[in-house]
Amino acid sequence: MEIFRQITANNIALKDYPFLKELAMEAYLMENEDILKLDTENFAEVTVLDAEIALRGGRKTSNRDGRIDILAKYGLDYLALIELKINEINEFSLNQLEDYLDERHQILTKHPEFWSEVENSPNWVGVLVGSSISPELQRKLQDGYTTKEGIPIAGMILRRFRSANNEIFVITDTFFKYNYTSRDFSKFEFKEEIYNKARLVNKVVRTYVEENPTISFAELEKVFPQSLQGSNGVFDTKEKAQEIYDRTGHKRHYLKSDELIKLSDSIIATSNQWGLDNITRFIHHINNLNNDYSIENK
Repeated sequence: MEIFRQITANNIALKDYPFLKELAMEAYLMENEDILKLDTENFAEVTVLDAEIALRGGRKTSNRDGRIDILAKYGLDYLALIELKINEINEFSLNQLEDYLDERHQILTKHPEFWSEVENSPNWVGVLVGSSISPELQRKLQDGYTTKEGIPIAGMILRRFRSANNEIFVITDTFFKYNYTSRDFSKFEFKEEIYNKARLVNKVVRTYVEENPTISFAELEKVFPQSLQGSNGVFDTKEKAQEIYDRTGHKRHYLKSDELIKLSDSIIATSNQWGLDNITRFIHHINNLNNDYSIENK
């Protein structure tokens, strides 16, 4: 049976534009890492770290070596092994990913630069990406599947389309049920609105600036010491943040026009690099300021 698929977006006719090889999908995702976000909470800030990482004995079920398609980081708390398939993801794909996760220790042994938080071990997540998903795997992931070591697994269906003007459109369906705990610090309430870690910081700083419109960069730095975040600082100038992105290819700050914050002497971009430790410091600091600010973990 042939399937005819037609998609229209704002009267733009789109045609299927599938990836013909896994390497093409890999390259596209490395250049468009935001596609890999899994939710709006702990897994919304994505940084691709590397690709094609060899694992000795990584395929235990077939007694051979393996290779990780993509290694990524979600925020500052999670490292992710991402397995790509240009066709269906299924039980076989899941077994392959679990084999790789069993050998995850090899990654940081060979590449310690991927995890700078030496005092804490990373949390891990596995992600399967394909063009379709088997019903069995879909049910498992929607129910909240974890490996025997408690590592959560997500599945993503990635479909790409092209318009007559060669504009590219990507549609994703993500199957991921993660059981958040209070330790995850995944959601926060500030001024009766709910935010994730990085969005919370952006909103708090923005609110303070709106209430103090003549404040300068140096004055704001005294209110929000850069040590609260760590090596990147709570915020930096728009120019410095853009330079970091241009040089590394990774967004360490919020750079969209509606995310930037205007001060009396500069425009700043807040950091999106927040994990459990530094967001805890930030919240403790804010809740102890002499004002009506209060942040609650939800």
